[in-house]
Amino acid sequence: MQQNIQQARIAIIGQGRSGRDIHGHVFKLYPEKYRIVAVAEPLADRRARAVEEWQGADIYEHYSELFGRQDIDLVVNASPSHFHVATTIDLLNHGFNVLCEKPLARYPYEIGAMEDAAAKNKKFFAVFQQSRNCAYYIKMQEVIASGVLGRIAMISTKWNGLMRRWDWQTVQAFGAGSLLNTGPHPMDQCLNLIGFPTDPAPQVFSMLDRINTFGDAEDFAKVILKTPGKPLIDLEINAADAYSPYIYKVCGQYGTFTTNGNTAKWKYYKPEEAPHQKMILAPLANAEGLPIFCGENLPTHEETWEANDTEKDGMVDSTTRFYNLLMESLFNGAPLQVPVWQVKYQIGIMAQVHERNPLSKFVEV
Repeated sequence: MQQNIQQARIAIIGQGRSGRDIHGHVFKLYPEKYRIVAVAEPLADRRARAVEEWQGADIYEHYSELFGRQDIDLVVNASPSHFHVATTIDLLNHGFNVLCEKPLARYPYEIGAMEDAAAKNKKFFAVFQQSRNCAYYIKMQEVIASGVLGRIAMISTKWNGLMRRWDWQTVQAFGAGSLLNTGPHPMDQCLNLIGFPTDPAPQVFSMLDRINTFGDAEDFAKVILKTPGKPLIDLEINAADAYSPYIYKVCGQYGTFTTNGNTAKWKYYKPEEAPHQKMILAPLANAEGLPIFCGENLPTHEETWEANDTEKDGMVDSTTRFYNLLMESLFNGAPLQVPVWQVKYQIGIMAQVHERNPLSKFVEV
């Protein structure tokens, strides 16, 4: 029997850009749904700020100070990436339900260890992969499913810009780099579009490079996935692209869909409206016998979409939708929108890419 979902009691590990500015921001927007009962943060200045911002919550230096508490429904593990695995396993072994930030891990076997800890302790375990809830992605799925584009040949996604970065997210020793930091969003979206194929699994073609980064991890990643009977996936994360025209382009036999996030458009023709043609093997010529190019006046249709004001704040909108679904899973046993096995599949592909494109390490930590 389903329960009425009451106010969830949350503990947050980390008060950085993720723990405070993403998760914490949404929790503050919906105080009737979420109550922060504890925060763990190793940096003293962030702890002091947390005291002011999370009045009534217990503020700790280390997450282990949570151990023994029975008044926490969910721990949000927003610690730095290289702490995700060990911290999540420790929390699960101490009886907490855990939502872990991405990237969940570097290798699939690490995720297996987390799954084992969750199963052994009969605890809820999920991953913060919210990008399936982006409004543009939902619209893109609707257009593909409508059939107006016909058979999909290729899905291209570019998460690009002209940028430099010099923080810990550029250092291999911290589990960083564009593929693990940004990559979980488009990789999950694309794999979901092709159904996480296993028989056969995709062929993976890839390249990693360092262009504008100050660290030793990549800021350029190109991953191509080729699977029989599925659209070709072309995924790019590029810190040297000042003219990136789109986030997604979907090429189908009848037309194309493209989106920059806040707007989308798709142009297509209807087969029943197309001029009748037949195969001609002889050289094409006009009435005067001169050679001509194969061409026709193909009638097309074009449609557009624009995100509403709520959807335009994509991070808040997608995170809000994510947590609404997550609470149904946590309290009522609904299936996870992004099950852990799919994240393991995603990480398996990323591990292949890293193995085939090793980068030297030069940052000492």
